[in-house]
Amino acid sequence: MNTTPGNPSKNVLNSDVEIKGNVKFSGELTLEGKLEGEVSSDGTLQIGETGTVNGNVSAGTVVIRGKINGNVTARDKIELKSKAEVFGDIRSAKLAIEEGVTYVGKTEVNPNKLAPSAPPVRPTAPSELPAKPAIR
Repeated sequence: MNTTPGNPSKNVLNSDVEIKGNVKFSGELTLEGKLEGEVSSDGTLQIGETGTVNGNVSAGTVVIRGKINGNVTARDKIELKSKAEVFGDIRSAKLAIEEGVTYVGKTEVNPNKLAPSAPPVRPTAPSELPAKPAIR
């Protein structure tokens, strides 16, 4: 793969490729094959319709048309296309989900990169309110 800084490359792993191990890249990678391992990059990862990842993914942008069994983290954006299947948690600044996606997991979308705030205070149930004196 061409990973020369300043020369973002477009790489493709076709459907006949199977990898067991971790993958690091710069630029853009389209995965149509099978990967069992972690993916890390500051670039763009595209999981094609025939692509499958069993492991966590961390990239600048992730576009999913295939299947991922693992957590997905993107610095910029995650796009789930209509036939995507994701079983894991998603964390990104932006998220786009098309109709027809299968997704099971927790989602954290934080475009302003704010620190998580305290959970909202639960309203008090009527039985927990102080008793009011009877008016006569």
